[in-house]
Amino acid sequence: MRSPIGPHLQAFFLDGLRTMKGLRPASVRSYRDALRLFLRFVAQDAGRKITKLTLDDLSFERALGFLHHLEATRHNAIRTRNQRLACLHTFFEYLGGRVPELLAVAERVAAIPMKRAAPAETLFLERDDIHALFASLPTDGHRAQRDRALLLFLYNTGARVQEVVDLRWRDLDLEAPARVRLHGKGDKWRTCPLWTETAERLHRLRAHPPVSPQPDDPVFTSRHGTAFTRFGVYKLVRRHTQELRPRGERRHVSPHVFRHTTAVHLLEAGVEVNVIRGWLGHVSLDTTNRYAEINIHAKEAALRLCEPPVASEAFPRTPVWRTDEALLAWLNSL
Repeated sequence: MRSPIGPHLQAFFLDGLRTMKGLRPASVRSYRDALRLFLRFVAQDAGRKITKLTLDDLSFERALGFLHHLEATRHNAIRTRNQRLACLHTFFEYLGGRVPELLAVAERVAAIPMKRAAPAETLFLERDDIHALFASLPTDGHRAQRDRALLLFLYNTGARVQEVVDLRWRDLDLEAPARVRLHGKGDKWRTCPLWTETAERLHRLRAHPPVSPQPDDPVFTSRHGTAFTRFGVYKLVRRHTQELRPRGERRHVSPHVFRHTTAVHLLEAGVEVNVIRGWLGHVSLDTTNRYAEINIHAKEAALRLCEPPVASEAFPRTPVWRTDEALLAWLNSL
């Protein structure tokens, strides 16, 4: 098959990912980065320019070689390797349905297994850290009001950073009962309740500009009036949490740490796991259950701190029978 790859690749992104799967731009970019690395590897291995590649160059052996290249040359972690492999699985599955001659190759690529990897550590902030954070925030000026509203919104909703960036005023209902509609992964919408304080902060934010914002305007904007970027949210969070470390770790706090924090604190408050699943927009309950495991481990650790001395340590180190003269004499007579 001397058919060029370009038209199939374009159809995969426009039709396969956006139309059929309904993936968000961030997910599409992840596929783009993975396939860019794969095609560069294939071009180098084939000794041709990337613009000269054809479907014949997409072999099972090169898919395996690419995965080895990720680990041995690029030194990618196992989780990164598995994420790239998931992209290859989807891409070759699409090609197998579009080009029947590639079905055998697609089946072999689909059979490449994921490697086992330790789950990523789930970092979150304690309640005392949250109280310290909001107590330390500045209070004067529009920028201070915006920062407080954004951080409070993150903690209230557990929203992903892309959901915060995409938030528009039309998605908010600030009248009681206040709520927000969030556009998450897989082109799915979910509704989260808002605390009274969160709604009030957002009310103040909307009332500050000299011109009332339009429904399609972004909620959180930079000083230039443009929508926050993902990087902008990361910078804002980093600036206000420099003194905090999630669970004592010497690592910086990211917006996603607020998402973990929301889940753990909801569990501590007794909220049912299925409710938290809908709150955070998890597809699988297994994703939410890891927070339940974290909560159980934390309770076990706290319980161990309160345990009395081990019961066996209260007994004499020398068995009683060794100091009983009558018992020893009877044993010797046997």
